[in-house]
Amino acid sequence: MRRNGRPSWPYQLRQDNRRAQLADAITRPFRVPPRRGPTLAGLGLQDSSRGESNQEQMDKWSWQRRRRPWGRSRQQSSWFRRGGFNERDNMETPRTPQDSGHHHDESPSSSSSRARSSSVPDLPGYYFDPEKKRYFRLLPGHNNCNPLTKEGIRRKEMESKRLQLLEEDKQEKKIARVGFNASSLLHKRQLGFLNDTNYCRLTHELRLSCMQSKKVQIQSSDPSALASDQFKLILADTNRDRLFTVNDVQVGGSKYGIIQLGGLQTPGLTVKMHENLYFTNRKVNSVCWASLNHLDSHILLCLMGIADTPGCVTLLPASLFVSSNPGGERPGMLCSFRISSAWACAWCMNSQADNCFSTGLPRRVLVTNVVTGHRQSFVTNSDVLAQQFAITTPVLYNGCRSGEIFAIDLRFQNQGKGWKTTSLFHNSAVTSVQILQQEQYLMASDMAGKIKLWDLRATKCVRQYEGHVNEYAYLPLHVHEEEGILVAVGQDCYTRIWSLRDAHLLRTIPSPYPASKADIPTVAFSSRLGGPRGVPGLLMAVRQDLYYFSYS
Repeated sequence: MRRNGRPSWPYQLRQDNRRAQLADAITRPFRVPPRRGPTLAGLGLQDSSRGESNQEQMDKWSWQRRRRPWGRSRQQSSWFRRGGFNERDNMETPRTPQDSGHHHDESPSSSSSRARSSSVPDLPGYYFDPEKKRYFRLLPGHNNCNPLTKEGIRRKEMESKRLQLLEEDKQEKKIARVGFNASSLLHKRQLGFLNDTNYCRLTHELRLSCMQSKKVQIQSSDPSALASDQFKLILADTNRDRLFTVNDVQVGGSKYGIIQLGGLQTPGLTVKMHENLYFTNRKVNSVCWASLNHLDSHILLCLMGIADTPGCVTLLPASLFVSSNPGGERPGMLCSFRISSAWACAWCMNSQADNCFSTGLPRRVLVTNVVTGHRQSFVTNSDVLAQQFAITTPVLYNGCRSGEIFAIDLRFQNQGKGWKTTSLFHNSAVTSVQILQQEQYLMASDMAGKIKLWDLRATKCVRQYEGHVNEYAYLPLHVHEEEGILVAVGQDCYTRIWSLRDAHLLRTIPSPYPASKADIPTVAFSSRLGGPRGVPGLLMAVRQDLYYFSYS
């Protein structure tokens, strides 16, 4: 650029710098590294052609840098590319001549990995693999073959934890800790070191820690159907000798039937599936046993509507699923009515509301008398997802999507106002409610993974059970006051068992299969599986398999 026929001073200065660089490159074939790099002594190099010391060379280099303020020349940049130096090498400390050969053998990433081995910083958008000792990007689409996501990393960690727990469960003798056995607990109780509460909890913890899984053989007239249809729900009756099952069919819909549990008392652990299985193209939302003619004589089902097919509530005789019918005729469907959608159902065992069952509907509760056909409707502010009747009084407890738990006293005829006798609140949708035998406490779980024990007289939470995992699934609770334990299956496919008295987590049982939203196990626990003289234990149904955990 020229001004008044003469070049401007920046242009002239750049030309001078280029001439000086060219002359220096011609007269001197070796270039000293920049001021941020290692010294000549650290590199084991010396300019013997001129006989100058390292200090004189560095002084001359710094003087040339001050003379040329416009930066590094092209010759210098090419020399750095040929020599293999980078910014990470420049940041390292100078090496001795003996270490210079080893310095070229290892990459800068390996040296930085050793520095991160003690304390690995979290970088946004990156994941550090401790096995490979390097970072990987978490951005989607960076690797079409094997993309890394936070969900995939979490699944990998959960699978590693599950396999570790399964290895521990395979041990023949499982002891929770050293000196933890029945004789030592009894001796400490006799000496007064343990009160009744701690002794019961430790006894249950000891028995639960020794539970081991065994696969149950299911006999059926159609083994191919058992190999393809997955268990969705199992529900034991009051005597624990029958198991009502709901299976998802591959072609769509559900099928349900009854399994006889008498074979659990034999060493072979073989149970029988009755041949009369019923199919439906609708989803089964809720199931409960109903005592109409005798104890657990019928089964109450809530079916979800799909497309143009409406939902329905059906009351079926249990003898409908048994192949050998002594009456000669197969009983038909007793009660069925169409609804838009039903989320929950419950059967009333109180004599003041005999032959009645309830249905949880969207913003409504419907109570129906099977014999007379009389119906009571109660309008609510939210969808009702869980229900259970009290036994001593005709009171129905309901859990709503809004998190509210309220009770309905069926003795009140006024359906407009004043029928709510109790009102409790959770922070998330309530998925299960269970009334304890004294009917002074209520157990409830929600979609935030909270399990709370409520005092119905004081209307406050008195205990909370930690560890349950749930985000949006409809997961039931299993309360067993006789054994003093609480059983729940989380959305992470782990079965957890707590002590009812002190909310201590006694056992965590992993699923036999990798965790999946479609393979959440369903369980049934009893102290007498198979009948009054049955065996105590836990039944777990997952995919097409049934497992038995002995509790003795």
